[in-house]
Formats: sequence, structure tokens, C-alpha cells
Amino acid sequence: MKDITERADIEVLVNSFYDKVKADTTIGYIFTEVAAVNWIVHLPKMYQFWETVLLGKMSFKGNPMLTHIELSRKTTMESKHFDQWLALWAETIDEHFEGPVAEDAKQRGKNIA
Repeated sequence: MKDITERADIEVLVNSFYDKVKADTTIGYIFTEVAAVNWIVHLPKMYQFWETVLLGKMSFKGNPMLTHIELSRKTTMESKHFDQWLALWAETIDEHFEGPVAEDAKQRGKNIA
């Protein structure tokens, strides 16, 4: 396996992760029903976000914290939701990548959660 080194890697990570999220019984409904995510709009934003965070490309512009605060007003989010998000995030990274940036991605996921 290789490390996360380019935009294409970010896209594999994000797409694989959100495929898991959408199917997940613990958190999937938050994305599909509560937030009613428009995946065509959301996924490119996530590519930009993680490309900025992990590869320093500075392609993301936005305020993800504000988005999540607004979402928390619509539904209760508990530690089990964040724990599941983190588990799926780490699992997805481990399935596709290994190396310093992959490890950084897992740590940054913990920090975000």
C-alpha cells in the first residue's frame, strides 16, 4: 500500500469513507435524512478540505464548524456518533493507505471529532 500523496488519493479516501457512512446504521441517517446531503456538492468540498488539511494545497474555503453546529441543532449527536465516524474513518484509511500522511489523517480525524 502507498501513502496519501495526491488529490486522487484524497478522492479514493473520501469516496470510500462516505460509501461506508451512507450505509452505516449508527450515523448514516444523519447524513442521508437529517442533513439530506447533496453528495454531488458535498464530495468535492470534502476533497478540497482534506487536500488542504493533509497535503497543504489550500484549496478549501469554508467553515465546517459552523455547518456542524447548525446540524447539531437538528439532531442530537452523541459520543457514539463521533466514535463511529472515527472508526469508519480509520478503517477506510487502513484499507487503502499506509504511511505518515495516512497516520496524520487518522490523528486529524480524532482532532476534528
